[in-house]
Amino acid sequence: MMNKLAKTIVGFLLLTLLFVFACQKKNDNEETIIKGKATLYVDESIFPIVEDQQAVFETEYDAKLKLITKSEAEIINGLLNDTVKIAVLPRKLSNAELKAFNSKKINPKITPFATDAVVFIRNKSSNDTLIAMQDVISFMNGNTVEGIKGLVFDNPNSSTVRLLSEVSGVKIPTQKNIYSFKTNAEVIKYVAENNGMIGVVGIDWLFQPPLEMQAIVDKTTILSVKAINKNEYIFPSQDNLAQGKYPLARDLYIINCQGYSGLGMGFASFLSGERGQRIVLKSGLVPIRYPSRKIKVRNTISKDKN
Repeated sequence: MMNKLAKTIVGFLLLTLLFVFACQKKNDNEETIIKGKATLYVDESIFPIVEDQQAVFETEYDAKLKLITKSEAEIINGLLNDTVKIAVLPRKLSNAELKAFNSKKINPKITPFATDAVVFIRNKSSNDTLIAMQDVISFMNGNTVEGIKGLVFDNPNSSTVRLLSEVSGVKIPTQKNIYSFKTNAEVIKYVAENNGMIGVVGIDWLFQPPLEMQAIVDKTTILSVKAINKNEYIFPSQDNLAQGKYPLARDLYIINCQGYSGLGMGFASFLSGERGQRIVLKSGLVPIRYPSRKIKVRNTISKDKN
């Protein structure tokens, strides 16, 4: 009788331990705002700044973010088709896109975190560091423009193509001397190797290139741009971006469609918070809000030793 009771008790304890272990394992795999795993789809032209943020976020929290680069159009389609839950893009959602989400009872959380720029680059062997938007438009319309042998874009569906089309009012044509590759890295490499070509890329690829690309980036020059109906050429410096002077500046956003308190919410908070904004500032881009500075106030003023 005692043996039977003992076996029953032991069996009950084992079942209890297994239940506790299973619950613990479930909790370990549960996603929160600072723990778990999530996939982020990132516009390829802004990948370097997001990769920097990811590295620090994963160091500070028990989280693993998988970054997948796609063109802007592909990511937007993924959001609308419900195959993408978290995205980082260089634009907000349009009214039509928001309406489509509302029809599905989805309320995307859109958080701005930085300002960057689309820039023109050319081979460093050229002494010309200026380019006028009017000349770019003329070239896209099929005219011959001195100093421009060809325009090189990353992808027909990219955010850089979309922004240039919006600013210029010209749809980027598929014609001779206008080239499309797949990535910003390919554009930079092509321009570095071909004199007279003008590349159109995201500036962060030049501010923070992968180590293996630094030597290639060093063979290119970022051009100052003269906007339509303007007289001044503006370089895309951090200061000019902050003051809104550069004509091809754009804000960056994280778009969270998870619908629960997961890593989409946590990473958005990190990007727009003190630590994330410091990373943006250090990168050469412009933070949405400037991080606070610690100032030491002395109680006494030391006298000059003369």
